[in-house]
Amino acid sequence: MAAQQAAQVRPFQSTDYEAVLALAPRLTDGVPPWRESAAVLNAVHGWVTGSVAMAGQSGHAVYVAISDGQLAGFVTVSERAHFTGQVDAYVGELAVAPGLERHGIASQLMAAAEIWAARNGFSRLALETGAANLPARHLYAALGYQEEDVRLTKAIPSSLAAVVEPVASSQVS
Repeated sequence: MAAQQAAQVRPFQSTDYEAVLALAPRLTDGVPPWRESAAVLNAVHGWVTGSVAMAGQSGHAVYVAISDGQLAGFVTVSERAHFTGQVDAYVGELAVAPGLERHGIASQLMAAAEIWAARNGFSRLALETGAANLPARHLYAALGYQEEDVRLTKAIPSSLAAVVEPVASSQVS
């Protein structure tokens, strides 16, 4: 593991906007190859711009990490209802600048999100990440996060569109 690099974590400021947006492509790491890359990048830009637009408003926060005078990463946190109706704190985005991974910056940013959650009365902090984003999954596990939901997908061949009748369950092998 690389040496820990101390970073200053503070609330997002409007002057951080361009540097935060420049890290948005990092959120495409671990996206499966069957997803259209341009659409994924467009989506992450939308997430980030939406999150920073809400920064500082009730129920929303964005924190940045500054290292050696440069923006080294950011995290967004807000509230989000679970399907049970319980409202949790929710990390929407976490990104660290290339070359600064495994220096403790993501852990510092997650600590800021956890403090925000505690100060706002939440008992849980939830997040989502790509199944193939193994570095992020390992980080979250090391920080004590547990898997709660799993999303599965399957490619459906276009030839199935020509099938006139659905296959009866007794005919499926």
